[in-house]
Amino acid sequence: MWSTASEAVPESGLAATARAELERRFDRLLTANRGALTRLASSYTDSTADRDDLVQEIALAIWRALPHFRGECSERTFTFRIAHNRAVTYLTQKRAQKVEAVAEIEVADKAPNPEADSARNQQGARLRRAVHTLPLLYKQVVTMTLEGMDYEEIAQVLGISESNVGARLSRARHMLRELMEVSQ
Repeated sequence: MWSTASEAVPESGLAATARAELERRFDRLLTANRGALTRLASSYTDSTADRDDLVQEIALAIWRALPHFRGECSERTFTFRIAHNRAVTYLTQKRAQKVEAVAEIEVADKAPNPEADSARNQQGARLRRAVHTLPLLYKQVVTMTLEGMDYEEIAQVLGISESNVGARLSRARHMLRELMEVSQ
């Protein structure tokens, strides 16, 4: 490895150790949050290919930002903040391109009962479609809530107050109830 592109100087032992530690932290963050980041990306995209592209972009953004992590919040909040920002940018770019695709979200459920599995999958698909139709402000809080994030973490990720998170979530739940009733 080289310290700069213009100089042919091998990376020092200290720099190599720091890079190895950074790589371990990055791998740990991605391993711990891969499923959640994939689901988050799914809520912003309309196809599996777009979701996979967005997950890659999120991973790259996390890699670039990780050396600047100051510990002012949890690593999970830091990771979701980056993912959220990258997803909003991605969504904005996609809208600008006016590309539309068919919604496709994969959910793995290992229930042994095929009938219950089918009913659960149908209900899950209805919920995903309903969440996907929500305005972005509400989609964000619902997606992060479904990932087990509390109001404080969501507020940090979105840069809003905890009471605003609660208000958005309340409105989103009301909208989801209406959407789910219509889709039955």
